[in-house]
Order: sequence, then structure tokens, then C-alpha cells
Amino acid sequence: MLPSLLGLTKEELVAQLAEHEQPSYRADQILDWVWKKRPASIEEMSNLPKPLREHLQTHFSLYPLTPARELGSTDTTRKMLFKLHDGRYIESVLIPANPALYGGRADRLTLCVSSQVGCAYACKFCASGLAGFTRNLSAAEIAAQVLQTEMLAKDRIDNLVFMGMGEPLANSKNLMQAIELITSPWGLNLGARHLTISTSGLVPQIRELARHPRQIRLAISLHGATDAVRDQIMPVNKKFPTAELFEALRDWNSNKKQHLTLEYILIEGVNDGLDQARILATHARSLQAKVNLIPYNTVEGLPWKRPEISHCQAFRNILSNAGVTATLRLEKGHDIEAACGQLRLIQETEEGIISPVERKA
Repeated sequence: MLPSLLGLTKEELVAQLAEHEQPSYRADQILDWVWKKRPASIEEMSNLPKPLREHLQTHFSLYPLTPARELGSTDTTRKMLFKLHDGRYIESVLIPANPALYGGRADRLTLCVSSQVGCAYACKFCASGLAGFTRNLSAAEIAAQVLQTEMLAKDRIDNLVFMGMGEPLANSKNLMQAIELITSPWGLNLGARHLTISTSGLVPQIRELARHPRQIRLAISLHGATDAVRDQIMPVNKKFPTAELFEALRDWNSNKKQHLTLEYILIEGVNDGLDQARILATHARSLQAKVNLIPYNTVEGLPWKRPEISHCQAFRNILSNAGVTATLRLEKGHDIEAACGQLRLIQETEEGIISPVERKA
């Protein structure tokens, strides 16, 4: 597979062109085509000389993934399935906030982006790790999800959350290059403050990210306020227990202005005890973090259940009464298995691409 033009920074592209005695301004022209004009092929880059276009066609591809299908939810969430060059598939989820009436633009559009094919971290409530880990996505494959979704939606995405398939910080090198492509003025030009990286708690990478100059936001998939509870559902806690994790988060706070978010999926009879809410409130206050509570989203093949909404509200109220900013997230895309924890590996069969939603129909 040829490398994608989408994966090159401006500096890398200038260096590539210099090797073939092309002036540096050609890099600006190519980047303008790739990120702004968004052609269907390299041949359409009409202000480039024909020999240069032929060289690019010989040595580079344009887009590293192709749209395979789209599912729409009754709540206006849209799940995009993309096919990669090796025949694998990944999913991205487009989430409108406060959709406007009569087909107008939503207040903002958030895209949930995948960083790996599958996941090696096997969180017990999550579909992404059920089939194991296949490979990391390249920087181009990560960034292309954003570009291709904008092309499909015919709209600009306002926020990115790296909360799709995979553990983003386990692919930190490619992730950070993708973020450079996404945030640079010659790229998608999306401000770093509109990007959130979600991690299950990889302590060394959190410390490294805390010293990165871009003001990226950080969310922690906590899902248990104590080691005893977190060990049951988050295997990563055996390697990086809560004491180490919270110390790394204090390090984050000393280096960053952005407040942390603690993500907490509520699972009936597992981590939804009100004693956990009280301990969680203590941690959140100590870290000056807000808490995002997410009632468990059903995953085919897993035994967990979501608590009654009244219990979820009681859990939230303990946090709020303790002075913690806590939200109880309304589910988005549950009917098309696009909600938090529901993205999974999809493979092509002789019958075509069959999603878990279709298997149950």
C-alpha cells in the first residue's frame, strides 16, 4: 500500500518535494488540495504540473480509507464504517448536540474517532476488545476519519473525542502526529482545546502528554473508585493501580490548565454502589475533575446491566452534593450500537458486511 499524502506534515512534504527539485510552494498547493479542496483523485490537482502529478500518483495514495456504509440513529447520531487498505474496518461516530429543527445545523458536531483496529486492554464492559487487538492505525488513518466524515456530512466538525475503538495512548506516536495534521493551519485547523483524548489509565503516557505543548483535554475511563472494584472490570488497573493513576493526574494538573474529566460507566451490582459515589467524590474534588456518568450500554455477549435511572440519579446526587460537577449522560446512538462501549471489530463475510445490529434483526 502506498503511503497517503494525508499523513505528511508540511515539513515532510517540503522535504519530499526537495528531493525531486520541486519548489517548496508546491507543498502549500498540495496541502490546500488535500485538506481544503478535497479532490477525488491526485489527477484533479490541476495547478500542479503534470510530471509532479504523475510522480505523486506513482508514490502516494490520496485517502488511506474509504467509506463502507453509514447507519443513522433515531436520535440523529450517525455511525460511519470505514474500510482500510488491508481489508479491516473501523467505526467513527458523529454526534450532533441539540439538533436544529427542519434540517438546520446542530449547535455543534462531535466526532468519536478510533485509534486502533480492536483493542488489547479488554475492559470487561466494552465491545471493542472482544475480538482482541489487530494493529495500530496510522496517523493518516486517524486524521482521515475526520476529513472523510466532514466530506460525507457536508459540514464542519467542531469537536473530536478519541474514544472510539482502541486505547489512544497505546498508539501515542501516531496519535500525536494525527493531532498535528488535524490542528495545523494547513490541515484541518481545529483548535487543540476542541480535542479530548480518553485513556484507560496508561500512566507513563499521561505524564508524557502532560508536557506536550498543545492544550489537549484529557478524560480518564475510571469506572471504579477503588482498586477492588476497578480490578474487576479494568485489567489495566493491575499494572497501573489507582494510587499511581491519581499521582499522574496530579502531575497533569500541575502542567495543564484544562480540567480533567473522569468517565464512569454505571454497571448494576458491579460499580454502582453509593459507597463508590462517595469515594469517587473525594477523588474528583482532590483532582478538581468533573465526572461524566454513563449508564451502561448493552453489548451483545456481555452479562452486564444498567442500573435503574433513579439509582443513577442518586449516584449523581451524591457527587453534586459533595461539590463535584457531575453529569448523567443521555445515551446517543444506542439503537445502532454507536454508544459508549459498543464499537466493535466488523469483518466482511461472503454475505457482505453484517453489523451486530443486523444480526439481531
